[in-house]
Amino acid sequence: MNITLLFIGDIVGKAGRHAVKSLLQEIVREFQVDVVIANGENAAGGVGITPKIAEELFTSGIHVLTSGNHVWQKKEIIDYIQHERRLIRPLNFPPETPGMGTCVVHTGSGETIAVLNLIGRVFMDGFSCPFRAADQEIQRLKDSGAAIIVDFHAEATSEKQALAWYLDGKVAAVLGTHTHVQTADERILPRGTAYITDVGMTGAMDSVIGVETERVIQKFLTYLPVRFESAAHNPCLHGVLVTLDAAQRRAVHISRLRRFLLPGEA
Repeated sequence: MNITLLFIGDIVGKAGRHAVKSLLQEIVREFQVDVVIANGENAAGGVGITPKIAEELFTSGIHVLTSGNHVWQKKEIIDYIQHERRLIRPLNFPPETPGMGTCVVHTGSGETIAVLNLIGRVFMDGFSCPFRAADQEIQRLKDSGAAIIVDFHAEATSEKQALAWYLDGKVAAVLGTHTHVQTADERILPRGTAYITDVGMTGAMDSVIGVETERVIQKFLTYLPVRFESAAHNPCLHGVLVTLDAAQRRAVHISRLRRFLLPGEA
């Protein structure tokens, strides 16, 4: 039996949420998607996420929300993440950090998917080693029968590729997030792990990685403080579709997905 999984790239602001709400169910029907995962750490005004927005995204059909370095920007999420296990934060945050780094979900046919969130260290803050954190969690999950999906929220392409090769055959997919630009290097590694350096961004394409262009240009021109605002024009959903062999817990196919809202829907 095969499992079809949709992973949606970083949801940015109102435009990203609108794209999810408008497009997700059509995509689920078209590709017969069993599980939907999305990175939601920028869903609230382009930085952070709130309980209300998380609930809105779950209602839209997302089963698991992953996050990254911006997850704590809205302070009200701290209490929420402690009891809402469908919203996870990077596993290699300090152990005292609220929330969990893994979420286990079940498909309608009873198959088990474990979603593991990790954050990189290159050009990022000094988090603990994502390689060792992954090893420990894979060992903990070994008797669960779960196919493991990794959201690696990282800056450097080299670090993302290195983790994917390290985990090849140990997990079903290593899917990169954080840089907001979908890469064209999707592939199945030799031992059955699906990989892409970055899934992309779900938000306004007429922007600089989701932010209003004029404000970003002003920042580059002057280096003065600028208040960034999430952009609104030309919403688009970026993601990847991954087909898993449920028995082997390995990927057999990965493809990029990009869907724009029609002019009347935007």
